[in-house]
Amino acid sequence: MDTCVLPSQWLPLEERQQDDELTSQQIRGYATTPDSEKVAKFKGTKGSDGKFTVTLIEGDGIGPEISQSVKDIYSAADVPIKWEPVDVTPQLKEGRTVIPDEAIESVRKNFVALKGPLATPIGKGHVSLNLTLRRTFNLFANVRPCKSIAGYKTPYDNVDTVLIRENTEGEYSGIEHVVVDGVVQSIKLITREASQRVLRYAFQYAQDVGKNKVRVVHKATIMKMSDGLFLSTARDVAKDFPNIEFDAELLDNACLKITTDPAPYADKVLVMPNLYGDILSDMCAGLIGGLGLTPSGNIGDECSIFEAVHGSAPDIAGKGLANPTALLLSSIMMLRHMGMNEYADRVESAIFKTLAEGKALTGDLGGKAKTHEYAQAIIDNLR
Repeated sequence: MDTCVLPSQWLPLEERQQDDELTSQQIRGYATTPDSEKVAKFKGTKGSDGKFTVTLIEGDGIGPEISQSVKDIYSAADVPIKWEPVDVTPQLKEGRTVIPDEAIESVRKNFVALKGPLATPIGKGHVSLNLTLRRTFNLFANVRPCKSIAGYKTPYDNVDTVLIRENTEGEYSGIEHVVVDGVVQSIKLITREASQRVLRYAFQYAQDVGKNKVRVVHKATIMKMSDGLFLSTARDVAKDFPNIEFDAELLDNACLKITTDPAPYADKVLVMPNLYGDILSDMCAGLIGGLGLTPSGNIGDECSIFEAVHGSAPDIAGKGLANPTALLLSSIMMLRHMGMNEYADRVESAIFKTLAEGKALTGDLGGKAKTHEYAQAIIDNLR
């Protein structure tokens, strides 16, 4: 494992005093970014019926079943949302994989979408629809909270960290070509603009949720120019957030330490380039019980899509065995992004109460309940 010796400009910043002027959030212990300065602020408005319209991409396999659970629970909780289902079956347009224009127009009009799992072909067929969606709407940040759930025992207790992944470049830029037969070159792209955007969002997110530290995860010992640019940009951005402590850690060190003892990461937001975030976020999901319990949001300047990141599980589709928790918790993230915190808190409390009771859990959680029975237990706990 490499030892990291960083240039002085990448060392942790000293803690600074908060501004004298207190907001109500600061009085509670943390500051939030003013709406006028927010990155990726939700721009949707309620319709004449008093409801927000949200684009719903039910997805493949178990997607329709778990989406139905969300709809049933939200209806019971009187959440002021009207769902607009869309089809994202891929189409070829001028040699590129695209999603239908109607789906694009829906997301752009509503500014927010909830998405179930989409099947992705391996090694052939169309480009990943998940990747297509991120590129279509320029969803620059993937946010993955990982928090232990009461009542569901794992080898780790009190996990509570957030991973934010740059979502548009890095090794996933899709810049690949054959140099000669048997030799393929794949380009890792890091730009200051994209790095600055996701880093600013990470600091903003830390403020808004009451985390007091942002840590960049990197491999600047090896990729001195690309990861070095990401780190030096983080240092510059950190100057604009004097109430948030900033430091950095090597990717391999972070993986070792967080799986040995995740407790020291509980007050941190971890932010990193694309590939590292893809791997580390799934690894951290394992600390709390797997992808079936892990929410996710893809954030863009104009639109944001919240999704279940687990697979479409075609082998159990239609059998009532699916666990909708990940999609439900992703929808909670969506509500908070939309500023609907009271509804988010109420539904989230019912979910956690149901999990803690352990009486109506799906098979993957150790229970025998069907998908609709688990959803009904959550509805009962709303009352």
